[in-house]
Amino acid sequence: MCGITGLVHFDPHHPIEPALLGEMTDCLRHRGPDDQGYFIDENVGLGHRRLSVIDLTSGHQPIGNEEGTVWIVYNGEIYNYLELRRELISREHQFRTNSDTEVIVHGYEEFGEACLERLNGMFAFAIYDRRRGERRLFLARDRFGIKPLYFFADASQFCFASEIKALLLHPAIRARLDVAGLADYLTLQFCLGDKTLFEGIKRLAAGHFLWLDLERATPAPQTQRYWALDFEIDTHHTEDYFVDRLKWLLQDAVRLQLTSDVPVGAHLSGGLDSSTVTCIAASLMHDPLATFSGGFVEGPEYDETTYARLVAERAGTRHYQVFPTADEFVATLPKLIYFMDEPAAGPGLFPQYCVSRLAREHVKVVLGGQGGDEVFGGYARYLVAYLEQCLRGAVFATQDEGKYVVTLESIIPTLPQLQRYVPMLQNFWRAGLFEPMDQRYFNLINRHQDSASDTWLTEDWGIPGYSVFEQFQQVFHGSNTKSYLNKMTAFDIQTSLPALLQVEDRTSMAVSLESRVPLLDHRIVELVASMPPTIKFRGGELKYIFRQGIRNLVPSEILARQDKMGFPVPLTEWYHGPIREFVVDILTSAAARARGIYRTERVQNLLSSEGKFDRRVWGLLCLELWFQAFIDRANSNMG
Repeated sequence: MCGITGLVHFDPHHPIEPALLGEMTDCLRHRGPDDQGYFIDENVGLGHRRLSVIDLTSGHQPIGNEEGTVWIVYNGEIYNYLELRRELISREHQFRTNSDTEVIVHGYEEFGEACLERLNGMFAFAIYDRRRGERRLFLARDRFGIKPLYFFADASQFCFASEIKALLLHPAIRARLDVAGLADYLTLQFCLGDKTLFEGIKRLAAGHFLWLDLERATPAPQTQRYWALDFEIDTHHTEDYFVDRLKWLLQDAVRLQLTSDVPVGAHLSGGLDSSTVTCIAASLMHDPLATFSGGFVEGPEYDETTYARLVAERAGTRHYQVFPTADEFVATLPKLIYFMDEPAAGPGLFPQYCVSRLAREHVKVVLGGQGGDEVFGGYARYLVAYLEQCLRGAVFATQDEGKYVVTLESIIPTLPQLQRYVPMLQNFWRAGLFEPMDQRYFNLINRHQDSASDTWLTEDWGIPGYSVFEQFQQVFHGSNTKSYLNKMTAFDIQTSLPALLQVEDRTSMAVSLESRVPLLDHRIVELVASMPPTIKFRGGELKYIFRQGIRNLVPSEILARQDKMGFPVPLTEWYHGPIREFVVDILTSAAARARGIYRTERVQNLLSSEGKFDRRVWGLLCLELWFQAFIDRANSNMG
């Protein structure tokens, strides 16, 4: 795993400043402490920090082709690189290293941008192409946004980096708030589209590439989508076929992602996803797999380590665990917000970092179960949405989805799974019943649920002409499916999953640990997308098809679990005691009041009324720490 940077001056007579490129690249040292490298060609510069995982001796970057006309800086892993390498050698390409990086260089030479379709992996890279007297910069990001890539462009230059903090070192880029990004964040706790919380800084969207024609006087970045999840339903195969195919792909994805020249371990929470990855990986390794888990001592509802130890014992792993504390939370969270670049997703950020820090003491690479809930339909909100859908169909004698609908009769046996989610149901139905499908799902994921007469946002806050819901609708209705389940999962794969992957990337990279996510092998995701919803979400059972595919792979006790946790943090308990002063001080400071975004006088009430599934205080706390780390610091430096 690595960190990459790049600078381009549009004026060909304006040379790259090596000191600036070096400073931006060194900012990413935590992503790659093992090596660094640079390539400069007059007005184009590339920088790289390396975490050595594949080809430890000769994988130095940037790497060029034989003629020195194509150069790359790359962050990620290509799991099918050996297969691609053999094909490229057969096409007379010459290799000087055994790295997967060089495979991308020659793949780009051979296939152009179409090389992306052949890559199975996680990646963000930039290729500088100066063949045949033409000069072009080509950037790409993997299908799901596992690896990050940000960029900035104005009339005179273009800059990119793995993390925003590196871009902020450029003298032309100042940390300013993007108000549309803030509107997204206050509603969803992530930004939609290519927006970030920083004005002028964009993220290259998952499954997209970008190019710059450097022969033009003022090149404009052009982006294009090269991959989109296709929900065309496969009606020709049976459930048995899908189960067998899924089981094979799960095993093959883990096999590929065990490829490494350094020790590999696995995150193990005790849930279905990480247990599956762990059990498959352990079965494929000669030596015992190292596994890592965490929990909290505040109560059994915050501790899954019993299940993790059960899996570790059955799989024969060397198991390690950690129990983070409230004091560690206070000491660590400001640093984590800095590593994150911008807040996103939920409180799992904190324990995930603690487990990654533990893992780095023993291994350099970990496998995890990220993505399973989005791909296989594992969130309780999907069941809540379908419960209302079934009630609506029963009351009004309608079937909005035709043959794809889950019936009221079939969903009844699965409803006990919602016992822990009564607050979610209450909030959801308080917002209204039987609205259009898009409005109903928006209500489920909306993190700002207060009524207009009792809001924690100030009266002055708002953006005339900008609607988060309208932006949501564009994504929600953008996939080629009528199925409610597919629309929900398609939205989550494009929006909330990248936010969770940002957490995965930053918490691991902060400690120089490479994190891999086998369940997001694109072959698995494409197979599940093609399944009839009546099969993969039969009777409203969460992860139904996944459970069928992993039978006999994981312990029966794990397969039978209905008490999904997802690494919850005891914030509600901490708000009433050990972290209350910390939170109040942050959210009611003079700087926080001056921002005019939320009503600081309501913070005490929020702390007292926050439920286990509420994330308003969490969202505001992370936002205020972000303001302090980036916006306030930039303003003080200007002063």
